[in-house]
Amino acid sequence: MYRLGSPLTDFLANRRTQTNIRKLIKFIGVFIFLFLLYGALFQAIMSYEGQDHSWLDGFYWAIVTMSTLGYGDIVFYSELGRIFSMVVLVSGVLFLLVLLPFTFIEFFYAPWMRAMDQARAPKELPADTRDHVIITHLDAISEALVQKLKSYKVDYVILEPNLQKVLDLSDRGYQVIHGEQDDASTYDKLRVKNAAMVVATGGDTINTNITFTVREYSSTVPVVVTAASPDSVDILQLAGASNVLQMGNMLGRSLARRTLGGNARVHVIGHIDHLVIGEATVQETPLIGKTLKESQLRENIGVNVVGVWERGEFKQPEPDTVINEKTVLVLAGSVDQLRKYDEVLSIYHVSDHPVVIIGAGRVGRAAAKSLEEREIDYRIIDKNPERIRDPEKYILGDAADLSVLEKAGIRKAHTTLITTHDDDVNIYLTIYCRQLCPKMQIISRTTFERNINTLHRAGSDFVMSYASMGANSIFNILEHKDVVMLAEGLNVFNRDVGTMLVGKSLKDSDIRRKTGCTVIAISRHGELEINPDPDRVLDKEDELILIGQFEGESRYNEVYEPAKKT
Repeated sequence: MYRLGSPLTDFLANRRTQTNIRKLIKFIGVFIFLFLLYGALFQAIMSYEGQDHSWLDGFYWAIVTMSTLGYGDIVFYSELGRIFSMVVLVSGVLFLLVLLPFTFIEFFYAPWMRAMDQARAPKELPADTRDHVIITHLDAISEALVQKLKSYKVDYVILEPNLQKVLDLSDRGYQVIHGEQDDASTYDKLRVKNAAMVVATGGDTINTNITFTVREYSSTVPVVVTAASPDSVDILQLAGASNVLQMGNMLGRSLARRTLGGNARVHVIGHIDHLVIGEATVQETPLIGKTLKESQLRENIGVNVVGVWERGEFKQPEPDTVINEKTVLVLAGSVDQLRKYDEVLSIYHVSDHPVVIIGAGRVGRAAAKSLEEREIDYRIIDKNPERIRDPEKYILGDAADLSVLEKAGIRKAHTTLITTHDDDVNIYLTIYCRQLCPKMQIISRTTFERNINTLHRAGSDFVMSYASMGANSIFNILEHKDVVMLAEGLNVFNRDVGTMLVGKSLKDSDIRRKTGCTVIAISRHGELEINPDPDRVLDKEDELILIGQFEGESRYNEVYEPAKKT
């Protein structure tokens, strides 16, 4: 229960409340004046009609008439009396039934309820709060980050200036504090000096203000911010940001990395230490029709197949998994091992036609730049004339127009990247492009995680989430570890060997069956053991590198109980 004293004190101390109370008192004063006036006029008119009534009768009649009750036990008989009765009745309706309720609600009840809500909204963290993450905006990225922090048992708090949102978020189970993002005292109440990190994912200007304000209280707490414009990076760093994430650039390059290109070479999509993760198409290679066991890739080349993609669905590799023309191999190995794979299979040519990029915003342009660095040709479609940079590479028009798509080479393209910021448009275009080219690789961007499954059903081979990529990047900085996001919901991540695994072999640990994750390497004192033997016994100084989907990663955390961050 909430104490009455605190909201009442805050309510009465508020300057606006004091002004409202004065207005309410004036209104009541006017009403009392009318009430007394009507009582006096009642006596005068009754005397004119020859009726004798007390002053109490006059006040009784005035209140009954003004409130529209009209018992009829006291009435006027003259026309003057009836006119007076109508004036009293109309003024009563106006004052008692219209103005009084409105005035009471506006000047007293509504401010009182706001004061109660403010008293209910938490404004300060306990003094002993430590190692928590302060999130200054709740958006797609921070929502995904909150879920990840919960999974790893890391404390967090969301700063929200809107009181109603604070109450709504609190009711939904979020840890939230009410306060202004640009108020220095707010961060003192958030115990920013003891925080593990401050995360700001709003606009560039407010992020700059937040960073500068935080630095008033702490010069050491890491401040991670996002930047929409490349021009803002330097300013945010000058304000004191520890890390500035350009999400549009990161997402565009990630989408480009998923483009397998026009040959069977391995395309690197991430790495942890010396372990390289890559993907390779098998079209027109001798691997088609063979099982993974028959391919002997590990025996002959040294690379390990840690997963296969089949039309956007990631599958755990089994010895009897058959490789077909639509299969994309997920490979793990050293640089030399992947180079050896290229020497054997890169001679098999798939296509040299340009990649089609739909959307010339920050994400699309970053994807184009990344493809250009890999010497992969591309064409960008956009209907905004201001975004047309190079007439040879850029095509002005609507991607929903078949003639525009054909001009970009959609019929022969081996890959299409759909990069617009509107998820509805991306779903529409994915369905359209899949119908036009059933065998083409389609890679789509999504802003909200709820649309991931829809995009897969629409025909996307891979979906990259703006929210998940941002959350993973921020979490990596927090943990000082690498988490490689291969696709939406699929990560390569590292974990220290917990007490439950020490002394067990990989085979006996049964990690894959219990969690759905696969150990692809073991790190020990900086030395990386890639594709470890199943009989390898785990030591407390080992660090496991695993591949798995988000659900598997969460199960791993639950089964092997990661320690809370301290």
